Amino acid sequence: MTFANLYVLWLLLVVPLLGAWRWWRWQGTRGLRYSDVSLARAVPASWRVRLRGLPAVLRLAALTLGIVALARPQVEDVTRTKTAEGIDIMLTLDTSSSMRAEDFQPNRFEAARDVAGSFVEGRVSDRVGLIVFAAEAYTQVPLTLDYGFLRRMLERTRIGRVTDGTAVGTALATAVNRLRDTESESKVVILLTDGRNNRGEMDPATAAEIAQALDVRVYAIGVGSSEGVESPSQGQSAERQPGEAGIDEQMLRTVATTTGGRYFSATSKEALRDIYDEIDELETTEVEERVYTDRRETYAWFLGPAALLVLLDVVLSTTLLRRFP
Repeated sequence: MTFANLYVLWLLLVVPLLGAWRWWRWQGTRGLRYSDVSLARAVPASWRVRLRGLPAVLRLAALTLGIVALARPQVEDVTRTKTAEGIDIMLTLDTSSSMRAEDFQPNRFEAARDVAGSFVEGRVSDRVGLIVFAAEAYTQVPLTLDYGFLRRMLERTRIGRVTDGTAVGTALATAVNRLRDTESESKVVILLTDGRNNRGEMDPATAAEIAQALDVRVYAIGVGSSEGVESPSQGQSAERQPGEAGIDEQMLRTVATTTGGRYFSATSKEALRDIYDEIDELETTEVEERVYTDRRETYAWFLGPAALLVLLDVVLSTTLLRRFP
């Protein structure tokens, strides 16, 4: 409950002062003088005598309620509505055999998949999709708000279901194509890979130019070291030709900066988690909150009882508790 005229409540300080003044006057009131009142003192006091101060109490109570009513008490019903225009995010995950490298725990792919799942779990109103790629790229999950389904599909993603290779350009172009016709004001691709573009029909630079033209920002994440780490493949180390191992950081940095995004290098699962947290801060969703307040005047709750107390005071003072001089 709130009060429209809160300052009026200061008048409540007058009530105890009036009560003290009324009691002082009552104590000083003299009655009729008699030569001997010893017999009258022995008579028990009647209920009328015991209640002779009730009218004064009723007046003070009515005054208190009247002051509260004058302060205009109000009851507020507050309704808050929150709206958020989410962003569209395409997660683009490398599933080539080199992602089996165990410089991450338990390996690069498992670490990347776990961190991406945590990132999805923290979404509120953003649509998120999933692209997986190796020598080819395909859409595992289109843009969706069903984060539970997206996480289940992410957990079902495996290495080896696509011909081995690293088609970075094709993967980026596929992700951008998914974002092309969306109406979101913010479109983002999170491109995660540990290799170099060596397959596919489109080079990463061209895909980045298309992304730039469609206002799609790319956050590129290089997983592992630029020198490369041999990855287990069916119990044996995968062999690469000289110059093919490791991350093409220059390529990923160019792709990111062309689209207005950023390049990140992750050398551990903890670092990868920090990168996703930083991307989350860079791509925050503005939440608009509207507050609707309905105020109802409740002075009648106090004014009505005050009027009844005044009426009761008048009735008692002129009938049962009437005083004779």
